[in-house]
Amino acid sequence: MKSRVIGTVLFGLGVLALVFAGGLAFFVAPAVKQLPYDMEMTQSVAEAPNARFLQITNGEAKVNSGTLRSTVTVQPDTEETTKLSDDLDGTALVWVAGQQVTRTDTNELISAYSTSLAVDRKTGAAVDWDGAWLDTGNNRQPVDYTGHMYKFPFGTEKESYDIFDRDLLRAEPAKFVKTEEVAGLETYQFVQEIQNATQELPADRLAVILGQLLPTATSGEVTYSNTRTVWVEPTTGQFIRVQEQQKKSLVGNDGTSVDILDATFLYTEDTTTRAAETAADNRQKLNLVGLWGPLLLGVLGLILAVVGGVMLTRGPRTAEAGVPAQRNGSPRHAAQNDADEETDRTEATAAAGSDKSSDS
Repeated sequence: MKSRVIGTVLFGLGVLALVFAGGLAFFVAPAVKQLPYDMEMTQSVAEAPNARFLQITNGEAKVNSGTLRSTVTVQPDTEETTKLSDDLDGTALVWVAGQQVTRTDTNELISAYSTSLAVDRKTGAAVDWDGAWLDTGNNRQPVDYTGHMYKFPFGTEKESYDIFDRDLLRAEPAKFVKTEEVAGLETYQFVQEIQNATQELPADRLAVILGQLLPTATSGEVTYSNTRTVWVEPTTGQFIRVQEQQKKSLVGNDGTSVDILDATFLYTEDTTTRAAETAADNRQKLNLVGLWGPLLLGVLGLILAVVGGVMLTRGPRTAEAGVPAQRNGSPRHAAQNDADEETDRTEATAAAGSDKSSDS
């Protein structure tokens, strides 16, 4: 009886563990693989030593040299997120982001932008939202965001992903190149190549720099090239390191030209280390919920269910096999029967001996 009770309990616990394993794998894990509404602000810093860059001070345009520092900040916009409706409600998150580029020697501001966009909570890619805007220092302009800007999908694959380029205002593919260890993490490296594209500038600003830098030209354009390399932790889709090799040239219609930007920006060591630590922590949590938790609960559940089932099916037989055969319903009667059988055997032996004596 005791074995049946224990078997029932073990079997029930095994089934319960299997149910929890399935719940973690099919319900909890997908729910946590998305951007949280209460995500914290992130900040990344990149530096470009020995850079050449255009600097406009009090209306005077000049190409200077020095080290540039780029600071990009991304944070959720709770108010705008709560206003999302239809297909975006519950599936998207509004971000407010911005960048400031300064000289490290003078802390003078070289360029800046701010923007607002809606991103898919699972993929991190921009979604179609009529509230998106971009401000590069003049005024806010509507913008149609596509592709990725600050994050890749959870479960990044070894394939191409589109990255939105703010200077071109369109997305271009970034191709998977290789796997590489960065700050102790295995990352996927992606490279986006932009070569000799035309960057649109406001007419008044283009006229100012043309008049001062290329005075013999009556019109011109800015050509832009950028080799953008991104190292991504694949489980979380988080950027661990980013490098941008940027070059811009002002080209006049008379054949004259001047480089107005030649800089290679790379995440600082501190930014890379912090990104790696955050990604490693988030990856551990995701793996616990999506892999190790269901696996361990599933194995434990199977073991408990099998042991409990065996005890339920074999328990009564084992109990019967352990009790000596009884006669007349009780151990006392069985002992009496054994004594009677022994007496019968003794009398039979004596009678056989008596018969042999008579024959003699």
